[in-house]
Amino acid sequence: MPIPIVNSIASWFLKKRFHQIDLFLKYPIEVQEELLFNLLYKAKNTEIGREYGFASIKTYREFADRIPITTYEENEARIERARKGESNIFWPTPIKWFAKSSGTTNAKSKFIPVTNDSLEDCHYAASKDLLCMYLNNNPNAQLFLGKSLRLGGSKQLYEENGTVFGDLSAILIDNMPFWAEFSSTPSNEVSLMGDWETKMQAIVNETIKENVTSLAGVPSWMLVLLNNVIETTGKGNLFEVWPNLEVYFHGGVNFDPYVDQYNKLLPKSDFRYYEIYNASEGFFAIQDKNDSKELLLMLDYGIFYEFIPMDNYGTSDEKVIPLSQVEEGKNYAVIITTNSGLWRYKIGDTVRFTSTEPYRVKVTGRTKHHINAFGEELIIENAETALRKASQLTNAEIVDYTAGPVFMDGKEKGAHEWIIEFKSPPHDLEVFTKLLDTALQEVNSDYEAKRYNNTTLNPPKIHYGRENLFYDWLKDKNKLGGQHKVPRLSNTRNMLEELLALNK
Repeated sequence: MPIPIVNSIASWFLKKRFHQIDLFLKYPIEVQEELLFNLLYKAKNTEIGREYGFASIKTYREFADRIPITTYEENEARIERARKGESNIFWPTPIKWFAKSSGTTNAKSKFIPVTNDSLEDCHYAASKDLLCMYLNNNPNAQLFLGKSLRLGGSKQLYEENGTVFGDLSAILIDNMPFWAEFSSTPSNEVSLMGDWETKMQAIVNETIKENVTSLAGVPSWMLVLLNNVIETTGKGNLFEVWPNLEVYFHGGVNFDPYVDQYNKLLPKSDFRYYEIYNASEGFFAIQDKNDSKELLLMLDYGIFYEFIPMDNYGTSDEKVIPLSQVEEGKNYAVIITTNSGLWRYKIGDTVRFTSTEPYRVKVTGRTKHHINAFGEELIIENAETALRKASQLTNAEIVDYTAGPVFMDGKEKGAHEWIIEFKSPPHDLEVFTKLLDTALQEVNSDYEAKRYNNTTLNPPKIHYGRENLFYDWLKDKNKLGGQHKVPRLSNTRNMLEELLALNK
């Protein structure tokens, strides 16, 4: 089918959807409140709905006062009952699917409910919106003349007691309409292979024969795949393999540490990168403009948002605020109420609002992934900004990293200890360390204060990580591929000690 016909059909769907998007751009608070009361109405006769009196809730304040903020652990008993086939516990329709997610800090698996409502109105709706926004910004795109190379989880789906669990990506692939497979590569059979290393080469062998026009997946794992493509084909860059490749849709981890490596593999100034913000719990935000680092918060996917300011998170002064009260430039922990039956649920992510007209965000890290052993409040966004600056100044390339505290011992002051695996190491690690330290002080005033004259913190200590250190660590924990990622920062030394022991 010629490009004009394909894109004109897409434009028809696009115009229809943009009318709906325009509603939440103009009336974001009203759209969110209407969504909240629809969720409450739909779940009023569930077990949790009766427990908290959903039917009598008339205002947001009543909702906030009556229903507590919860974590997975506090929902686990109900979720386990649902996994065993019980219905009408926290959502009125039967729940067949559960997305298995171990997160990045806890080895214990989580099973996030995935309802038919969330599949259709959230995950699949977001995929359509992403394509709509991309095509609207790039009317000459040839996306539909080729295939999308999707890199999802490496796990199969497992059935227990009539319900099914597995990686979210596997659930989405298994439920996609039959025609969707024709526009994607690799095949479902290869996509759902269990062994990550066997699957990787199978993906390479299958996709290098296709006309791939787009990529979709987590940057860290996609980079492994693309380097394997180059190694297998012997080509100089990816355009020699897939000449019509035009966009990479990415999410899951911060893209900044990988930008330089992708630019070498994809050396075209007009190649597009589009970021998404999604998780097992839902699809939250989409980059809606070319060459932007801001993500538009999608307000009509069946998710009601609340936020906890990070400056009082976990303290006696902690407060929860609705979307209408957020401010630009501040970090917030995200709380969601969803059409999968999660009620005022802490997802563990932090975001910073870059705009409130419309509401745009940048993902800044995880509530548990920071170092605040000495009051320095170092978050992932700080770390990755500083690492990129130090890398650029020393011509270094980073594969993976993690950092944790060196606790004070008697008169000995504290510090931060890093393990960094480099693809291209700096010529002088001491120079790199000083540049990183300086850059961290520039982006984080609390860190700067603690480092002033070594008042509280000594200079950071950095170890070279051996080749494949982090890959081997993930493999040992059965966490290769998919959404699995290395914890970047921690307030404990647990992971640091494991990696130091493995770094031989």
